[in-house]
Order: sequence, then structure tokens, then C-alpha cells
Amino acid sequence: MKPVKEGKVREIYDNGDSLIMVATDRISCFDVILKNTVTQKGAVLTQMSKFWFDMTKDILPNHMISTDVKDMPEFFRQPRFDGNSMMCRKLNMLPLECIVRGYITGSGWASYQKDGTVCGIRLPEGLKESDKLPEPIYTPSTKAEIGDHDENISYEQSIVHLEKLFPGKGEAYAAKLKDCTLALYKKCADYALSRGIIIADTKFEFGLDEEGNIVLGDEMLTPDSSRFWPAAGYEPGHGQPSFDKQFARDWLRANPGNDWTLPEDIVEKTIGKYLQAYEMLTGKPLRQ
Repeated sequence: MKPVKEGKVREIYDNGDSLIMVATDRISCFDVILKNTVTQKGAVLTQMSKFWFDMTKDILPNHMISTDVKDMPEFFRQPRFDGNSMMCRKLNMLPLECIVRGYITGSGWASYQKDGTVCGIRLPEGLKESDKLPEPIYTPSTKAEIGDHDENISYEQSIVHLEKLFPGKGEAYAAKLKDCTLALYKKCADYALSRGIIIADTKFEFGLDEEGNIVLGDEMLTPDSSRFWPAAGYEPGHGQPSFDKQFARDWLRANPGNDWTLPEDIVEKTIGKYLQAYEMLTGKPLRQ
């Protein structure tokens, strides 16, 4: 079988009335696929998404059917698919990345320093880098093709964007996406904090099922789609250590001319962080 679509990290296979989404061990930074692979990374992404999908189905249905390769065609019953594959419902994916920020960091912090806003949302004066926001904020972006950059848009622009594609439904869809994004984040961020992890920000992607209902798709609250910080030692006023690919991003930024290749010790540190986050959140080590 051949994938019908390949993203920066995922491969998607058509399984008739369902899709099989495989998280590879590829790693991307700054919208570029690096030359390294990170062993077990795909399994962490898939199993962590499964954990959160199971936890949040009371808020919104999601696309997961199974992560057991025994439920999939024979082609997938081989070691390279075991643990990192998810059979999913087919959805008509909405062309927005639904970003929620609970803390001020990254591009949000850079924007706030310039004019006191993040994606057009005015924030209180006097915030320090990595401060917790009074309330989480919803900052959607358009979804770019591989090689392009996503573009931040306002909530009002998200209504217009959706209205073009779904005449008469733009406002209702935009409101539901915002409400679901904030509800999912609040529930999961509270849980994560109880396990020693701050979810500073994350992104969700949603689609429509055959009846036009909004369903949570793609991945959920993984170190690829989120910023995870250790709660122990959290201190606003500077950047925080992280459980995600920030390790890799920081090294690439500090070493121009890197040819998009990480040294082995940075690869090891990166997967070590992914595995540690998985174990802290789920309470069990990743099945080898």
C-alpha cells in the first residue's frame, strides 16, 4: 500500500471507509523536515493522542477508531506500523489550525513586546515572558501547504474564511471551533498540571463528519503540537525548559549552516523528553 497523502510527519493511507494515519519518526522544525529521524517519536505521538482522545470524548467526538494493528489490514501488521498507527474516521477537514495559548511565549511574546497584543488580542500591561494569561486565548491560523507558513488570523477573519467554504455556516462553525478549543484545553491543561506538566499552548484540528457535525481530528496534545513545560521550577521572566522539540529548535537556531541535521546527542535528548512527558502524563512508560 502507498500513502494517499504525506505530511511533514504523518502518512495517511486510504482504507475504504476509514483512514490509517501513521506517525513516522520524522521531525520538523520551522516548517522544514529535518534529515534525522527520532526513534519511537511516532509511537509517542500516536499513543499520547489516544490518551487524550479517550479523556475528552465527553466534550467532543474524535476521529479515532483503533490504534491496534490487529484491527487494520494485514499490510499494517508489521513492526514499523505497530504502536504508531491509528485507524480513523474520514472527515472533511476544516482549513484552520485552532491554537490556544494559556501562557505568553514564543511568537506571542515577541508580538506582545511590540504592541501589547497577541494575534490582535489586547493583553494586560506588564506581563513577563512565560506568564500565565488571565484566561486562555484563542488565536486561529490558516493551514498552509508543506513548505509554506501558516498565517495567524483573527476570530472575525476565521468566520469569513469558513463562510466562503460553507455559506451560511461560517459564524456557527467558527463559534463552535473556538468553544471546543478552549474547553478541550482547559480540561487537559488542568489534568496535565496535576501530573507536573504545564501546557503553555497547543493546536487542534477539526473536521466535519458525513452529517456535518464537528469532530476532533489529526493529533491531540502531543509534544509536536504543543509546548509542554515542567511545572517544577516554573518561573516567569524568561523562557522555560520544555518536553517538546524546543531542544531541537534551540540547537538549530544557535547553529546556522546546520544543513537541517541535528547531532545525535540532541536527537537522544529530544526523544528522552518525549518519553518523559508521555510517562508523566499517562502514569506508565511507553510500551516498547
